Amino acid sequence: MRMEQTWRWYGPSDPVTLSDIRQAGATGIVTALHEIPIGEVWAEEALIDRKRHIEWNDSVTPPKPRGLKWSVIESIPVHEDIKQGKPNRDIWIEKYKESIRNAGKVGIPVITYNWMPVVDWTRTNLSLELEDGARALAFDFAEFVAFDLLILNRLDAEKDYSDELIKAAKRKFESMSSEYQYILQKNIIAGLPGGQQGYSLDDFRNRLLEYKNIDPAKYRNNLRYFLEQIIPVAIESGVRMAIHPDDPPIPLFGLPRIVSTESDLQYIVNIVDSISNGLCLCTGSLGVRPSNDLPGIIERLGSKINFLHLRSTQRDPLGSFHEASHLAGDVDMFNVMVAVLKEQKRRHATNRRDEQIPMRADHGHTILDDLKKKTNPGYSAIGLLRGMAELRGLEMGVGRSGIVYRQY
Repeated sequence: MRMEQTWRWYGPSDPVTLSDIRQAGATGIVTALHEIPIGEVWAEEALIDRKRHIEWNDSVTPPKPRGLKWSVIESIPVHEDIKQGKPNRDIWIEKYKESIRNAGKVGIPVITYNWMPVVDWTRTNLSLELEDGARALAFDFAEFVAFDLLILNRLDAEKDYSDELIKAAKRKFESMSSEYQYILQKNIIAGLPGGQQGYSLDDFRNRLLEYKNIDPAKYRNNLRYFLEQIIPVAIESGVRMAIHPDDPPIPLFGLPRIVSTESDLQYIVNIVDSISNGLCLCTGSLGVRPSNDLPGIIERLGSKINFLHLRSTQRDPLGSFHEASHLAGDVDMFNVMVAVLKEQKRRHATNRRDEQIPMRADHGHTILDDLKKKTNPGYSAIGLLRGMAELRGLEMGVGRSGIVYRQY
C-alpha cells in the first residue's frame, strides 16, 4: 500500500493551480478556508463549496472530475484564548467543535492544527540563495536573536541566550541595513502564506505579554483541556486530528513550546487514547532537534500518525538551519520511509481504515523558472514537484526491496 500523495494548496489565489497539482501526480489536496477569521465556525456550506471546487471542474460542460480529493484540512487555527486558557475559551471551543462536525459531514477525514503560541512556523530568511542557485527557507539563529534583542527589544531577552550567541547577534545587527532589518521583521512576525494576520512591533509585544504568566506546565494543561473537549467530537464525526510540531522545536521569545520532543508527543497522544487524537509528523520540524530519533519516533508512535510532512533540514552547531533537498540534509529519509511503510503494513494487518497515510512533500526549494515568478515561500510548483518525485522514488525503492517485510 503506497502512501497517499497530497499537496498543500493555498486556495483559488494560489499560483499553483489544481491542474498543476494533478499533473505533478498528487491525488489529495491539503488546504484550508483561509478567509474565515480565526476561531469562527467553518460552515458546512463553505466546506462543500471548496470541496466541490477541488474535486470537480465546473467550467466545462458536462462537469469533469479533476482526479483530486480534499484529504486534509491544514489547518483550522486554534484561537489564542483557548491556548491561554482564558475564561471565555469554552465559547471558542464550541465553535471549534462545530467546525469538526462540519468537516466530518462533508467527508474530510483529517484536520491538522498546531499549538504554537503567537507565531506559526518561524524563519528569518524566506529566500536564502544556495550554492546551486536554488532558494530556500532558512532560520539564522543569530539573526533571530538580533531581532529579539535589538529590534523587538523584548524585556530580559538576553537571559534566554548564551554570551556567544548574543555577540554573534550584535555583529549581525551591525551589518544590517535598515531595509534588511525591515525584511527580517516582516519574515518573522508579519505572517506567512495562508496566514490570516501579521503584527506590528507593538502588537507583537502585547501578544507576548499575554503569555507572561503561562509556563510550559500550564500550557500543557490548557492543551489537555482542549483535547478532552474536542476529541470525543472528532471520534463521533469520524475525523482524525493531527497536531503539528513546533517549528522550530525550540523556545522562541520566551514562549512555552510543548510539541518539540518525543516525550511531548507521547504526552499528547496519552491525553485521549484514540486514533482521533493523533500527530502530524513533520520530519523537518522535529529533525532540527538532533536528539529527536525520527525513525524511532515513527516506530514507537506510528499508530498515532494521521498525516506526514516529509522534508529535511540542514542544521549547524549554533542552531541555525535551512531547508535541504528532501533526500539530503540531516534527516535520515531512507529509514524514515522504512518506518512509515512498516507502520502501514501493521495497519493493513489489523484492518485499520486509515492504513494509507496521507503525506506531502514540504518546503521545497525555489528553482528553475519559478525563480522568475511570484510564489509562496517554500511552496513553488517545481521545487515541490522535485521533492515529491524524490520521495515517490524512495518509497517505491524501499517498498520493492522487501526490507519492510524483514526485521533488522
